[in-house]
Amino acid sequence: MAHTVCLIIPPSPFLLDERVFPFLGPLKVAAMLEEADWPVEVLDLSGIKNFTDAVEDHVRGSVARHFGITATTPQFPAAVQIAAAIRSVKSDARIIIGGTHATLVVAARKYENQHQRVGRAHEAYRQLEEHFDVIVAGDGEETIFLAAEDDAPKLIDADDRKSPHFLTDARLDATPFPARHLIDLASYRYTIDGVPALSLIAQLGCPYKCGFCAGRASPMLRNIRTRSDESIVEEMSFLYQLRGYKGFMFYDDELNVNPKMVTLMQKIAQAQRDLKTEWKLRGFVKSERFTDEQAQAMFEAGFRQLLIGFESGSPRILENIQKIATRDDNTRCVEIARRHGLKVKALMSLGHPGESEETIQETRKWLMEVKPFDFDASIITPYPGSPYYDQALPFGEANGKPVWVYSCKNGDRLYQEEVDYSREADYYKGDPDDGYASHVWTDYLDAATLVVRRNELEADVRKGLGIPFNQSRPAALYEHSMGQSPPSHILRSSSPLV
Repeated sequence: MAHTVCLIIPPSPFLLDERVFPFLGPLKVAAMLEEADWPVEVLDLSGIKNFTDAVEDHVRGSVARHFGITATTPQFPAAVQIAAAIRSVKSDARIIIGGTHATLVVAARKYENQHQRVGRAHEAYRQLEEHFDVIVAGDGEETIFLAAEDDAPKLIDADDRKSPHFLTDARLDATPFPARHLIDLASYRYTIDGVPALSLIAQLGCPYKCGFCAGRASPMLRNIRTRSDESIVEEMSFLYQLRGYKGFMFYDDELNVNPKMVTLMQKIAQAQRDLKTEWKLRGFVKSERFTDEQAQAMFEAGFRQLLIGFESGSPRILENIQKIATRDDNTRCVEIARRHGLKVKALMSLGHPGESEETIQETRKWLMEVKPFDFDASIITPYPGSPYYDQALPFGEANGKPVWVYSCKNGDRLYQEEVDYSREADYYKGDPDDGYASHVWTDYLDAATLVVRRNELEADVRKGLGIPFNQSRPAALYEHSMGQSPPSHILRSSSPLV
C-alpha cells in the first residue's frame, strides 16, 4: 500500500544564509516516490526560525503518518526537535531519520565494532535509536519504500556495496531528477556572476583519505558513482528550458576525479551552443589533479568559479591531514585557473594536528602570495566517520566533558572535547556576529586561541586582498496566527492535504 510520506528538510541556523542551495537528497527521494505514484509532501524549513511551530501546524493538517527527516550532523539537533514536534501532535507517527549524519554514525559504530570498542559512536547511535523509529544509512532513493512500511526494521543499512539498495552507476543514472517543484525555488537566491543558479550533482563519492573528512569509512560517501554525460546535460537543459536557469553549482566532491571530465565539459559546451545560451557554472576540483586541459574545457563549458579545499599553507599540516596535494601543487592549481580565466575560492581550515602559530602564519603567507578571488577559513570539527573521530582514543576530561585525542605518525596530536551532536551545532562555520566556537585544540594552541587566530587570519587576508566579508541574511519567522497554513516557501505537496 502506498502511504503518504512527508519528507522534512531541517533548518540550518549555523549557516550564514540558509536560502542558498536546496538540499537535493530529499528531493531525489521525493522524485522516486512520485515516480512510483506514492503521495509525497515536502516540508522545507530552511531559514525558518520558529520551525517547530511550522512542523506542528503542518502535521495537524496532514494525512501523512510516515515522516522522513534528512539531517547532516550540524542539522541533527533540529532533527531531534522536529521529531518531538511531530510526536506532540501525532503520537502514532512513524519517524524516519536518513541522510549524512545517520550514515556517518552507523559507519563509525561499525569501525568501533571492528576494533572491539564501545565508544562515542555507540552513544551517537543510541541517540538515533532514542528519537527515531527507523534509521536509514546510505542511499535513500530505493530504501524509502522499505523505510515507510509499518513493519520496517529499526536499522536499514544501505551503506554497503552488497546491499540491494546501494546505487550502482546505472541505477543512479536511471533515477529521476530531483523534485525541485516541491519546494519554492524562487526563495533560494544564489547567483554566479549575477545569473540565478541552482545546485546540481553529477557524481557521488570521493576516494581520498583526508583525516578530517567524514565518510572515509562509508561506502556511500567513499565510492565514486557517476551519472552519464547525457543525463547531466539533459538535467541542465531541462531546467533551462522549463525555468530559464543558466547558472549551476556542481556540488560533486571533486569534479576532476572523473577521468572523463573533459569529455563531459565538451558535451556541456555543446549543449550551450545548441540552446544558444551561456552557462554560468561553479564547482569543486582536486588541486593536484588539475590540468590546463581541464581548465580550458571547464571555461569553454561555462565555468567561471572553482572551489578548492586547499585547507592549509603549511606543508606539515598538509602531510598530517593526508591531503596528498602539496603546497606547490596548490600554488600551481591557482596559476592554471588564473591562466584560463577561472576564479578560485580557497577553502581553508584551522585546528588540525600540529597546528601552531607558525603553521597559521604559513597559511596567511600562502594566501597573500597566491591571491585567491575569495576564501573561507573554518575551524575543523571531527565528525563521526572521519579518521579524526573514529581513530581517536580517550584522554581524560576538560570542562566537565570527555576528551579524545587523535595522533599522527609524526606525533602531532589533536584533542577533541566531546560534542553532543543531538544538542550542539555551534562548531560548524559560524555567524560573524555571534562568533566561532572551537571544540578542538593542539599541543601548541588551545581552543580559545584557535578562535582568535581564525578571526585574525580572516580579517588580515580579506583586508590585504580587498575581499569583502560575507553578508548573512536573517532567518524568516513562520507566521501561524489564526491557524494560517505554512507559506508556499515552506510546504509543497504532490498530494492533497485534508
